[in-house]
Amino acid sequence: MSAVLKIIAQRLALGVLTLIVVSMVIFAAVSMLPGDFAQAILGQGATPEAVAAIRRDLGLDQPALPRYFSWLADTLRGDLGISYAQMNFQSNMGGGELRTVASQIAPRFANTMFLAGVTACIAVPFAVGLGILAALFRNSAFDKTANVSTLTSISSPEFFLAYVLILFLAVLNPVLPSLSNIYEGMSLPERLEKTLLPALTLTLVVTAHMMRMTRAAIINLLASPYIEMARLKGVRPMRVIVRHALPNALAPIINVVALNLAYLITGVVVVEVVFVYPGIGQLFVDAVKNRDIPVVQACCLIFAGAYILLNLTADIMSILSNPRLRHPK
Repeated sequence: MSAVLKIIAQRLALGVLTLIVVSMVIFAAVSMLPGDFAQAILGQGATPEAVAAIRRDLGLDQPALPRYFSWLADTLRGDLGISYAQMNFQSNMGGGELRTVASQIAPRFANTMFLAGVTACIAVPFAVGLGILAALFRNSAFDKTANVSTLTSISSPEFFLAYVLILFLAVLNPVLPSLSNIYEGMSLPERLEKTLLPALTLTLVVTAHMMRMTRAAIINLLASPYIEMARLKGVRPMRVIVRHALPNALAPIINVVALNLAYLITGVVVVEVVFVYPGIGQLFVDAVKNRDIPVVQACCLIFAGAYILLNLTADIMSILSNPRLRHPK
């Protein structure tokens, strides 16, 4: 068991190192965004003195390296800063209490996690079940139809699939609402109804990867001696796959499921914009539009952290589920 703990500790250390490197990339990329927030606040008639004063107040006149380490230290303490856009709004409105970036992101991130959770509850059982059936009836009409359908869905852009679903499920057949106007205090059935259309869009996007990996992993094991022995004993084909092949194919399936769950958190930007879903993706787009540097950096860091965490989870679960990975010697 000590060998397993050592491998897990190594993976966690690599994850922390990766997150630090990603934070450097995020800070550098955000610093290179076109435009100047101080200039945007004051407008075209801004004087150089006024722009310099605002930049000095926000710390934008400091060199990049001190600003990065200051931001990293504040982030490690849980302080993501104050939104520049809100500071501008409060100054125009005559003051008031400023909300932190963390307080703005928290409800949006909860909405995004709810959307990702609903999508995962639909997509994972559907994709794994479809992969099992495709492996059971491989090279049949069902297998070919499933492969073509899933490849078509994954090859189509998210916004195109979203508009197709809106056309058929909200316009021609008004079954679901086209806009996901989620708000605090909404009941769970209403929230599910508003979230279902973007969840279906994301399901179409992520199903293909999981289905094809499940199919390939199971078919790869069907030629194994223990599978042949189970068949010779007269075990039904479905039972052979579910009872004998599927448990040994869990490692690659877990990996692809975790990668797609990471996409559900980090790749929802387009879908949230199309459906006006009040998640972190919509907040990120608005922050980029307003050159709101603290919010952009915080959103990017959350996306990166979620992706790295889910990849580490997939890696660790693969190690725990496969004896050959637990004992590499």
